Amino acid sequence: MSTLDGVRLRLLRHLLDLPEARLAEAEAFFARLPAGDAPLGLPPGPPPAERDWPHAPQHRLSEQGTYLVTGSTYEKAHYFRGPERLDHLEGKLLSVAKALGWQLEAWAVFSNHYHFVGHSPADPQSLVAFLKELHGSTGHHVNQLDGAAGRKVWFNYWETRLTFEKSYLARLSYVHRNPVKHGLVSSPAQYRWCSAAWLERTATPAQVATLYRFKTDKISIQDDFDPV
Repeated sequence: MSTLDGVRLRLLRHLLDLPEARLAEAEAFFARLPAGDAPLGLPPGPPPAERDWPHAPQHRLSEQGTYLVTGSTYEKAHYFRGPERLDHLEGKLLSVAKALGWQLEAWAVFSNHYHFVGHSPADPQSLVAFLKELHGSTGHHVNQLDGAAGRKVWFNYWETRLTFEKSYLARLSYVHRNPVKHGLVSSPAQYRWCSAAWLERTATPAQVATLYRFKTDKISIQDDFDPV
């Protein structure tokens, strides 16, 4: 057996020995590795082209309206299981937000739900059009993939207007760290379909540290999901 084959065998044994709860974390780790022969110490390449990243975070309430929004799939089904579907859902969330003038400060998307905190444009009622486009487009996409035309993909959404600075910052912290809460990763930036890595690239270290220090255990958010 060659040295390379031995390394592969040891890696495979490690993966087989991992508890089921750690498999998503291992998958996320391998997804972040650079392709080809690039050394592992290099920073990851640019995000997929469909992701339309917002500018640097504002970390302040909007005069028009700042909202926490949670959306759920029908019966909490895992219609967005897998990297390609999560890429599509996150990319569409970011692109629709930009098209309709919503400035997102935090987001996390999963196989059966999403959360985001965003500042509205002048007319906060555009949230209805925002979510109609997001749900219609992504629902149609996964139904095409599954050959399930007309299937109900999205169930409902909940929105809360944030009017106090501490409440706003606590919910920013909650959404950035949501993948850790669900047990998918051990630190926020490890989860690919969340704003935490973007936050840590664009905000100052002091801003990041301040947000992550906020206690979130007493926050009331619709989040009784079990994503994969």
